Amino acid sequence: MRRNFVARIFFVLALVLAVFASDTGAQAREHISKVSPALTGKVGRLIVQRTPNFGTHLSIRMSIDGKKVANIGRNQHYGGVLSAGRHVVTALALPNTEARRPTSMALTIKPGQVYIFTATWDSDRLVLQPSNFYMPTARVP
Repeated sequence: MRRNFVARIFFVLALVLAVFASDTGAQAREHISKVSPALTGKVGRLIVQRTPNFGTHLSIRMSIDGKKVANIGRNQHYGGVLSAGRHVVTALALPNTEARRPTSMALTIKPGQVYIFTATWDSDRLVLQPSNFYMPTARVP
């Protein structure tokens, strides 16, 4: 009986380790599976993160299709589910003391896909660069 109990403990530990090991590379993509199964074929996921050197006292105001969705502060990211189709993603660094124009880009969401962008500076301009790397941080509520 004790042997069976120890075997079960090892099995559970191995299962937990396997989940954490496989989760590292696919963490951004697992969020799609949390969406209702009826919607999974009709939505995609958008993640916008900041570079570590973006600016301590700056936040990023994110808008999608003209609607404000988040202010991304230090050590935070935006993660949301979007319907398949064309969307306009807009980002603006705040406070906007230098009267910079917002950065906008058209994005066509394909069902089941995850789109990861990193907000960074290109000279004096805020840009959203496509990224293959997702660094988990606190999600903006």
